[in-house]
Amino acid sequence: MAKTKVLITVKTYPAISEKYDELVCTAGFLEDGTWIRIYPIQFRKKSFEEQYKKYDWIEIDLVKNKSDFRKESFRPVSYDTEIKILDHLDTKSNWLLRKEIVFKNKIYFDIEVLISEAKNREIMTSLAVFKPTEIIGFTIVPVEREWNKNKLEKLRQDRSSNLFAQEDEDLFEEVKKLPFKFSYLLRDSKGKKSKMMIEDWERGALYWSCLKKT
Repeated sequence: MAKTKVLITVKTYPAISEKYDELVCTAGFLEDGTWIRIYPIQFRKKSFEEQYKKYDWIEIDLVKNKSDFRKESFRPVSYDTEIKILDHLDTKSNWLLRKEIVFKNKIYFDIEVLISEAKNREIMTSLAVFKPTEIIGFTIVPVEREWNKNKLEKLRQDRSSNLFAQEDEDLFEEVKKLPFKFSYLLRDSKGKKSKMMIEDWERGALYWSCLKKT
């Protein structure tokens, strides 16, 4: 089976899932600049050598995720599919190496165009490069401080019933839930304002890092 080479550019903060345990949604680009989403991945249960960073080139066996209608969605062949990290693109020369891939195809400046393509059944864009004209604000909204108790309890019961992975599961601690929702307020090329939620891993790590310093 041919492996797929992906440049990772999206890695979300871990979320609790009743079906898949704890998950990280990952997305990035193929070598031709095409978007691809990889889901599900139990990132924190991967070996250290497999835990990729943003702008790492990785190699992984993927198949189309038939449970997700979005054209960009793929999934690992199996739960324990190996992830091989090939290279990392640095930020030298004003992010030149990264721009060569990220800006290879269409860039959106008008949010209405992007939304219309997302709703068009023949196009159904669900991942895109959007460049706002202006970042006009940043919002922080309080949310539940703990994971859903019922979901968390079911997760723990499922783990305890997995006799083959019991030792590893006993050592695994759920990721802390972020008690806030963060968003950017943007203005596009036609002046239209919009709000875009930030769910990336670095945002979560920054929050916990800042909290330790207070």
